[in-house]
Amino acid sequence: MRRLDAAGWLDGARWIASPNFDHRPAGQTARLLVVHAISLPPEQFGGDGVVALFGNRLDPAAHPYFADIAHLRVSAHFFIRRDGELIQCVPTHARAWHAGVSVWRDCERCNDFSIGVELEGSDTQPFSEAQYAQLNALIDDLARQHPIEDVLGHSDIAPGRKTDPGPCFDWSRVVIPLLR
Repeated sequence: MRRLDAAGWLDGARWIASPNFDHRPAGQTARLLVVHAISLPPEQFGGDGVVALFGNRLDPAAHPYFADIAHLRVSAHFFIRRDGELIQCVPTHARAWHAGVSVWRDCERCNDFSIGVELEGSDTQPFSEAQYAQLNALIDDLARQHPIEDVLGHSDIAPGRKTDPGPCFDWSRVVIPLLR
């Protein structure tokens, strides 16, 4: 099991800090894990677009799509590449900006009480074996160290607004431990 340090950084992950986070509201802890899918440019894998977006360093001239999104200030706690590499951008004790307008169990603003995990992918392509393995290990690590109650897709907490992780994400491959 990989451990979180006192600030919420996971050993074993590559740390590439994002400035796009703030403190969780008083009394809020991470009790929901939200699975997302992202690729920048869309449908292209292996580049630095996602990490650049999370770090406010996305060059709007590098791709036509980037001009529309370079102004966004977003992040996730974790990003899992196609080869299974785990990158952490925000400590788990902080509030990353990944869920947007969202609701879970009648509680709005899911960023306040969730951990966001972005998988390098899209709605139209299957995810890799390495990604499922890394996601399952991460869920296990986080569930042992946070009071995680549920694991859902972005589309579950923002229906009608978001579609990720999409129909190519195989939920039967996700091992969800006995949650609190």
